[in-house]
This record gives sequence, structure tokens and C-alpha cells, in this order.
Amino acid sequence: MNQVETAQIDEALAGVRIAFVGSGVMGEAMLAGLLNRGLVAPSQIVASHPRANRREQLVDRYRIDVAESNVDAAQEADLVVLTIKPQVLAPIMRQLKGQLRADQVVISVLAGTTFAKLSTGLDHEALVRVMPNTPAQIGQGMLVWTSTPTVTATRLAHVRSVLGALGRELWVETEKYVDMATALSGTGPTYVFLMMEALIDAGVHMGFPRRIAEEIVLQTVSGSVEFARDSGKHMAELRNMVTSPGGTSAEAIYQMEKGSLRTIYSKAVYAAFQRTQELAKND
Repeated sequence: MNQVETAQIDEALAGVRIAFVGSGVMGEAMLAGLLNRGLVAPSQIVASHPRANRREQLVDRYRIDVAESNVDAAQEADLVVLTIKPQVLAPIMRQLKGQLRADQVVISVLAGTTFAKLSTGLDHEALVRVMPNTPAQIGQGMLVWTSTPTVTATRLAHVRSVLGALGRELWVETEKYVDMATALSGTGPTYVFLMMEALIDAGVHMGFPRRIAEEIVLQTVSGSVEFARDSGKHMAELRNMVTSPGGTSAEAIYQMEKGSLRTIYSKAVYAAFQRTQELAKND
């Protein structure tokens, strides 16, 4: 039984204080998801941001607490979520170093930023790395995460509740898998959007108005995803279900295989993984 399986994953977040250091798109998506699902009260959230107008905007929208200082925001929090841009990580770690209690958990959403860098920069051991993706902004994300051994079962349950507000969360045993997820699910919407764009353009090329082509492709993709999820079948089996001998699907697949579509996808994902590893080395 692993760490997460020993946690009481249904434990409520009552009384847990959460600080968002950096309150951009992802930070706002996370706090909005928590509030919209009723997992926390606005008084349990504090968000830091250097611009006064952004802090006022967050207060107006969510009635949460805000702070200009990252240290002030993190001071009373149980979970400190780093939703910042990579280029500001170093100065923020300098601000927070030595200011965190041992029982506080720091959650990082920064691609390629290792536990080693976070631990050294913050002088802190209780850490979580998570890789979300853009659908998390509407509660449909895929969030792959891992934790250091010093994070308690209770805090793991709290983290799982926070991440679950954004979609499907999956704990993995090593941060290498988080880096892999950066290439597969973190970058994944890029592949899907590009595929959808290509299909829409193909529809326009045939003669559809663009708005009609877009509607057809959007529903085809979303319906196919739900059908695949509900069926529980292997993707090859699902594909065979709609591929009749000598039919339109067979001809389309033949052309895609001639164009090495599978190989292109594989190379793209692996290239993204290699880039994640490069980012980690640059730390």
C-alpha cells in the first residue's frame, strides 16, 4: 500500500488554510475550483500578487484574503501553492526560505522544477510536484502529482482534495513520472488542439463553412472521448469497430499510416519529455 492509499482521501478541507503564491490563470483556476465545489470557504484562501488592481479583482470576484507579500500570504497557511512563472521562482524562493514551518506543504506546478531545487531553494522538505493541464481551468483537467516522504497522510489527503477540484488527479511514485506527464498530459492539449484545427481545416477545404466544421469536429472529439471512457475497450478495438473493409475509415487510416502519423505523435511526445529534462538540468 502506497502513501496516498493510506490517507483518508475523503477527509474534508475544513479548517485548512491555503495560500496561492502567484495568482495568475492557473492560480485563479485552482482557487475558483475549490470555491465553486464548496470545498473551502473564501476565508480559508489567501492569494498574493504584486499588483494592487489584481488583488482587488480577486477580492471582488471571490471574497478571499489577499496579500502583497508572499511571506505574509504563506505565513498562516497549511498548503502553500506556487502558481508562478519559472522566471520568478528564484527570487520568491529567496523570500520564503527560512519562513516556512515544517508542517506546511509546498505544492509546485512548475514544469521541470525538481524536488532538489525546491528543497534547496526553500530549505524545506514537505513538497508536492503536480503537472496540471489547461482543461483544469474548467474543472476537466488531468493532474499528475507526487510528494516527498515527509508529507503526512493527512496532508496528502488535503492535497488530493485540492487537486480533485480541477479534474482527475493521479498520484505517482516518482517525480520522473511527473516529468513524463508534462509531455503527455501537460502538453497534451496542444496535440489535441492541433489535430482539431487540422480536421476543421479539412472540413473547410471540402466546402463546409468554418463554424459548421468547428461544431462537427468539437462534438465528434468530445463524443469519442466519452464513448471511449464508458466502453472500457482498448483504443485499437474501438477503431476496428468503425473501420469496415474497403470503407471510408480504412482509406483514411491508410493515408494516415502512409504519413507516419503514429511516429509523429510519438516523436512529439518524446521531444516534449526531453525538453522537460533539459529544463530540470538548467535548474
